[in-house]
Amino acid sequence: MSIVNLGNPQVEVREHRLGSITGFEGSASGLVGCSRGGSLCERNRTFSQCLGCSTSNAACTVILIQDAAVISHGPVGCSGCLHEYAFTYRVNGVHRGLQQPTQRRIFSTNLDEEDTVFGGNRKLAEAIRQVHGRTGAKAIFIITTCASGIIGDDVEGVANEAEAELGVPVVAIFCEGFRSKIWTSGFDAGYHGIARKLIPPAVRRQPDLVNIINFWGADSFTGLLARIGLRPNYITPYATVAGIAQSAEAAATLQVCATLGSYLGAALEQVHGVPEIKVPPPYGSLATDRWWRELGRITGRQAQVETLLREEREAWLPRIAELRSRLEGRRAFVTAGAAHGHALVAILRELGMDVAGAAVFHHDPVYDNGAEASDSLQAVVRDYGDIPGYSVCNKQEFELVNVLRRQRPDILLARHGGMTLWGARLGIPSLLVGDEHFGMGYQGLVNYAERILETMENDEFVKNLARHAVNPYTDWWLRQDPHHFLEGKPRVVHP
Repeated sequence: MSIVNLGNPQVEVREHRLGSITGFEGSASGLVGCSRGGSLCERNRTFSQCLGCSTSNAACTVILIQDAAVISHGPVGCSGCLHEYAFTYRVNGVHRGLQQPTQRRIFSTNLDEEDTVFGGNRKLAEAIRQVHGRTGAKAIFIITTCASGIIGDDVEGVANEAEAELGVPVVAIFCEGFRSKIWTSGFDAGYHGIARKLIPPAVRRQPDLVNIINFWGADSFTGLLARIGLRPNYITPYATVAGIAQSAEAAATLQVCATLGSYLGAALEQVHGVPEIKVPPPYGSLATDRWWRELGRITGRQAQVETLLREEREAWLPRIAELRSRLEGRRAFVTAGAAHGHALVAILRELGMDVAGAAVFHHDPVYDNGAEASDSLQAVVRDYGDIPGYSVCNKQEFELVNVLRRQRPDILLARHGGMTLWGARLGIPSLLVGDEHFGMGYQGLVNYAERILETMENDEFVKNLARHAVNPYTDWWLRQDPHHFLEGKPRVVHP
């Protein structure tokens, strides 16, 4: 079990803390066996086309807090990836009940060549004062970048001095892109900062309050939780500083994605005694039943949970059976982050579909809570059987294109933008669902089944695109084994 240390300004990256990897090719059961048996090793690539930056993921945890401000401490270009969260906030805010979403407060210290020589501490201190004066934010987050990390700015010292001067939390988040090849280390950095500065010890307990660590999906929990006498405390999208501060008073912590919430869930339990739901999130009927029953056990609402599950089955199982009959035997391929990728596999298998393969962006052999029950890949293999063509691939698109060209599934399911493009260029119907709550529970199975059918039945666009699109990868690339550049893999060239 990883021991959460909130006394350290910086969280240890996942490669060191959890033994996470970005390179693997084989079967899902083989990967689970390596993870459980202590024989998991990173397989590096001799060529890498791209790499996700932890800064963006750290920003994801804090930019959507309603009454906070964010400063990117680095060149202005490093803040270019942050605009998407401002757009997401305004578009999705209505689905969380925000009638008038506040304008996002995103700033950059705009480090230049002179700052990299003489240091950016003074510029950062002045930026914090200006941001506080212009926005009145109740918390200010400083996201570090490669430039500020390389020149060694004392971001923690500047933040602490500003906090004492201004009287609001000023939180340093250390998430330079060079720190980790595991992009999700950025989530940990963001939540480490939140846990350090924004969550005080509980002065009382609220037995009907449950924390939900989530992205930015629609509010799928308020109605369901109300049926068993609970209410949600969403962390962090659309939360307020005051709402986050009451996290230590909750009866339990839930998460929609262990990749996202592993660290904060462990911190709330280890530091504040708030129990974490350690089974995988409710994607597919088997996981749904386990998840709700664990919540019922921890909160003392077992009878209410059984009533809710019975009502949900009665409402949705007939429709699920009807949709399954239309999807039985169809082939799908999944590419997504680790835990949500496992969730999509569970949904597809529940719907009777064959998972031709999966390419997930990283793999955590353990989570910060140390509970084997949290292993979502192991749960999928146990519940639905093996996935033979399973790879761990940190968005190396040349591998994905090569695999899809050989597999030719009936549909590609992706979690992140830019990945569905490659399926579409090959004439493969491709589905991207941004709302991670869309597939949860029994209703989620219906939601996904209907969207999958709709996507496969309306395939004229991708067929036309495939006829006219120019593939940027040459025949030399495409004749290689898809995992040609993965160390330890025999280098096979196909005719």
